[in-house]
Amino acid sequence: MDIRAGLSSGTKRAAARLITMIESGSQEAIEIIKEFYHMTGRARIIGITGPPGAGKSTVTDKLAKLVRKKGKKAAIIAVDPTSPFSGGAILGDRIRMSDLNTDEGVFIRSMGTRGALGGLSKAVQGAIKVMDIAGYDYIFVETVGVGQSEIDIVKVADTVLMVMVPGLGDDIQAIKAGIMEIGDIFAVNKSDREGAERAATEIEIMLDLNGMTEYRPPVKNIIARDNVGIEELFEAIEKHNEYMISSGNFCKRREKAIETEIFEIFKENLLGRIMKLQKSTDYLSDLILKVLNKEMDPYSAASELSNILNQEEGRMNG
Repeated sequence: MDIRAGLSSGTKRAAARLITMIESGSQEAIEIIKEFYHMTGRARIIGITGPPGAGKSTVTDKLAKLVRKKGKKAAIIAVDPTSPFSGGAILGDRIRMSDLNTDEGVFIRSMGTRGALGGLSKAVQGAIKVMDIAGYDYIFVETVGVGQSEIDIVKVADTVLMVMVPGLGDDIQAIKAGIMEIGDIFAVNKSDREGAERAATEIEIMLDLNGMTEYRPPVKNIIARDNVGIEELFEAIEKHNEYMISSGNFCKRREKAIETEIFEIFKENLLGRIMKLQKSTDYLSDLILKVLNKEMDPYSAASELSNILNQEEGRMNG
């Protein structure tokens, strides 16, 4: 299969194959992304996060269907916890969204966090680019809702939708410092349950305490399962996009995302060089022993490691 031709024409099979290559760390996949990178930046990236059990998958499913009704293409990247045995995603959102799978204008991919500290792996970043190049108008990135994946989503998304549920109580107090500050829109799902209005009020109070003046995130009560409030939620996403563009914050957020990504790639490349050095020499092991025996401090060891890497690179280039 010609992946480049398939990617240009937006075929699902080519996109799926390229994402698999990215997950396996293929250098060829990186070269293809480099070649097509000029075609990125057109898709809207919507991050969907929130606590486990909030119904994020249902919300994502309904929003994707609404996007399709409007004649646009939608991609869903569901970031699941990684299986410690196979390294694969274990929640299986593709099963939950099986009716969308038959739609040619929808692409669904479950991806594992693969131990990434922030919850979003480099492969997820790559998958977003593939979907963008393939011509999808909206890319929904649904996170696991545990660890730091919620915080990490703000690094890639143009709009962050925080899905909450009634009955969180003191949990809102506990999570306000991190999660409450990154949400651009809040949706209280399962609003047919008791305590829905209270949950919305508590979120409003938290937003008041944050002292946002230029843009105040809206709080929407929805029942995703019954498709109640989804249209209004989508309107809020569109309004946030309009605000971001008119205020100049859209470009600022994307600039920050690119800066973060460049640093992440640089760090990964540097780590790769260190691991390669460790396999071929005992430099790193010797430094570790020196620090352990208090013959050297960690700061000096890190400087020494940089010097060794530069010397090795100079020798290879020479």
